[in-house]
Amino acid sequence: MTGPALAEHTTLRLGGPARDFQVATTESQLVDVVATADREGTPVLVLGGGSNLVVSDDGFPGTVVHVRTRGIESEPDGLVRVTVAAGEDWDDFVDHAVSRGWSGIEALSGIPGSVGATPIQNVGAYGQEVCETVASVRCWDRVEQRVTTLSASDCGFGYRTSRFKKDPTRHVVLSVTFHFTPGDLGAPVSYAELARRLGVEPGQRAPMRRVREAVLELRAGKGMVLDSADHDTWSAGSFFTNPFLDAEVAAALPDGVPRWPQPDGSMKTSAAWLIEHSGFGKGYGNGRVAVSSKHTLALTNRGGASARELVELAEEIQAGVLEKFGVLLVNEPVLVGCELPGPED
Repeated sequence: MTGPALAEHTTLRLGGPARDFQVATTESQLVDVVATADREGTPVLVLGGGSNLVVSDDGFPGTVVHVRTRGIESEPDGLVRVTVAAGEDWDDFVDHAVSRGWSGIEALSGIPGSVGATPIQNVGAYGQEVCETVASVRCWDRVEQRVTTLSASDCGFGYRTSRFKKDPTRHVVLSVTFHFTPGDLGAPVSYAELARRLGVEPGQRAPMRRVREAVLELRAGKGMVLDSADHDTWSAGSFFTNPFLDAEVAAALPDGVPRWPQPDGSMKTSAAWLIEHSGFGKGYGNGRVAVSSKHTLALTNRGGASARELVELAEEIQAGVLEKFGVLLVNEPVLVGCELPGPED
């Protein structure tokens, strides 16, 4: 393969070459590249900010299309209705929203990646999820070969998932439309750590700009704001999702394991706690790949690492937690050309 190394386009700085690498700066270019590859039977990898990808050292044997579309259009609609091109930088858009008094995504500050990727993962942090403000998602349907718009209720949003993630080869996100509440205050603060930083009680509101600044401070302290000089930020963010356990599995866990009861009767627990208490503390690794020294959920490239080494570290952690607690951790980033055991295995 003769294309550029995908390590140049991922926040982990890992990944081999693409066979073909295309940049789409317009919606029509994006649709044309994908539709052409589909007609030719060529595999397609849609690349946004590269912040949620682990690409194998072998690279990608098909067409990689880097989405660089731009555009933000807003209109009053009781709420504020804003349509954003998929290729816009997410954190730049959050800053744009805060500066204009559009409430609802301020706690999602500092998350790397593109706007188009946010509904796929249903990104969330500090008590907010992007699905809370998404009104609709405009897509290219690769099966029906047409542009379609899916309402939020049709997107299948769940914890760090959506219909786009469950069926990753069907839709290519072209733009996302949001509904925001106008004003100076952010949404009610539900995350205890953020509330403490802001000096408010959970459920109270704070000025949006203060919320954004506090979140950026918290994320920076955990190595979750990109910094080329800090290897703790050479990651894909949280590598494992917090597990949701049925009552029987949750009851078998020892005292001290965090437990957050869910409306459906399941129990949410902390992947970070399970990892730490299975012997994988901050900094655990071999000098080339390691658990972040700031945040247990981030697996990092310390420089000169390979994707294989990172996946082997993830496998070691996954196996250790399973042996210790009987809980199988599930990866949050998308794995391309590599894999970890999943719930169905």
